[in-house]
Amino acid sequence: MPGKARIMVVDDELPVCQSVSKALEREDYTVEMALSAEEALKKSKASPYDVIITDLMMPGLSGMDLLKVIQGEAPDTRVIMITGYPSIATAVEALKRGAFDYIPKPFTPDELRSLVSRALASRLYHGEGEIQAPPGTYCIPENSWVRMDEEHNARIGIHHVFLGSIKRITGIELPKPGEMRYQGEACVRVTDTDGHVHKVWTPVSGKVIATNTKVESDFSILSEDPYGAGWLLQITPTNLDAELPGLVKATARATP
Repeated sequence: MPGKARIMVVDDELPVCQSVSKALEREDYTVEMALSAEEALKKSKASPYDVIITDLMMPGLSGMDLLKVIQGEAPDTRVIMITGYPSIATAVEALKRGAFDYIPKPFTPDELRSLVSRALASRLYHGEGEIQAPPGTYCIPENSWVRMDEEHNARIGIHHVFLGSIKRITGIELPKPGEMRYQGEACVRVTDTDGHVHKVWTPVSGKVIATNTKVESDFSILSEDPYGAGWLLQITPTNLDAELPGLVKATARATP
């Protein structure tokens, strides 16, 4: 990507804009602020940004409204939603509508920098060959997947586009059997060669009954077979009927 990456932070509260901008100061980015979605759209129309980080709920046009317009006018811009709301349904809906990812409040500067680095890398990722998700696979778009097994337990793994937009994996943190994980919270953390820690969101809530320890010693399994041998954890779902319809059903297709 030639030149400095251009990033815009959008929030109706100036201190939030300043805080997010400060978190990105040490990176080689050009960071600008907008105090409303309307102001952000004017700036984007004049010169599109690589990444827009926007609050989901704002007076006037919301973050979702902003996303809709950006999708039409600047489809290469990656939009990251900031959400402070406990319900994950709206955040997942934003991903279904084309947002790159979301970051729940409160978050650390390192978490923000990791997410921005992945958003920028995703602009250069075009996929390699064809990776197909098996029938019955549901996704939090370009983040995680879930598929039910014959015993009505759920296997969860990392979406292939997520894997393609991070650098070489150097570590992976899996939950322990017996722990609960709830839809929309992090179930796995992946560390790359730059030291960035990337969060994999839990697609459906449930109790962890098994983890795939093989991937902890051989990260290549994830890229070689992300929807098969590269599964990460198995859970007993607790709210499947309510949560599964909110996910995206995967279709067999070539990577972008």
